[in-house]
Amino acid sequence: MTGPKTTKPPTKEQSLVVKAYLFIYNAIQVLGWSYILYQLIDYYLLQSSDFRKQTEFWSYIHLAVIVFQNAACAEIMHSSLGFVKSNPVITTFQVFSRIMVVVGVIMATPTAKLSPGLPTAILAWSVTEIIRYSYYALNIIRCVPYFITFLRYSTFYILYPIGVSGELVCFWWAQSYAKSTSVWSLELPNKYNVTFSYYICLWVIMLSYIPLFPKLFMHMVAQRHKILTPIVNISGSPDKKRK
Repeated sequence: MTGPKTTKPPTKEQSLVVKAYLFIYNAIQVLGWSYILYQLIDYYLLQSSDFRKQTEFWSYIHLAVIVFQNAACAEIMHSSLGFVKSNPVITTFQVFSRIMVVVGVIMATPTAKLSPGLPTAILAWSVTEIIRYSYYALNIIRCVPYFITFLRYSTFYILYPIGVSGELVCFWWAQSYAKSTSVWSLELPNKYNVTFSYYICLWVIMLSYIPLFPKLFMHMVAQRHKILTPIVNISGSPDKKRK
């Protein structure tokens, strides 16, 4: 009597639900980071100099950045549950490294908010995320134009160094404040019987960029070769045959 039962319809239904959820998530992120990019352009190009004197850039843009950057925590769940093929460990590192910059550096110190690296990082982040989430959303419905694929696996050559440079400048401005104030640090004696130096923590993270950035960068280079080379070969195959 149990023979006719099958689990295929529920599995198919779940797959459609997951795809719909992922498409909505990525589409919302595209809109969110597009709005952040608009805020960046509006602040520096459209607003008056008097407005910029009265309003700090971070106070103008902070809400959208905090919301949409922290929303990326959902991507850890996506990779852990198998919704996407990303490695959960790499995804966790990438998400929390960015959150560390936003929450642990910019929000944690008044100096990082004024850092010239902040708008630089925001510019690189917003353009990168608009392209990345557009690629993900369109890939779900199997409708990715070539130029989106090309941008996804090519713009990192420029945007990664710009973003990392901006992040490190934010770290630099934060560490000077941490050194002079001992903010977010724990010194003995205390009820937890532990010691923690926020200043040293910032420097450890800054120095970790030295071995980690090249690895992540070369990973993207390898991905670019893997994704774009077959497309080029396919488009170029007729010419090869003519030869």
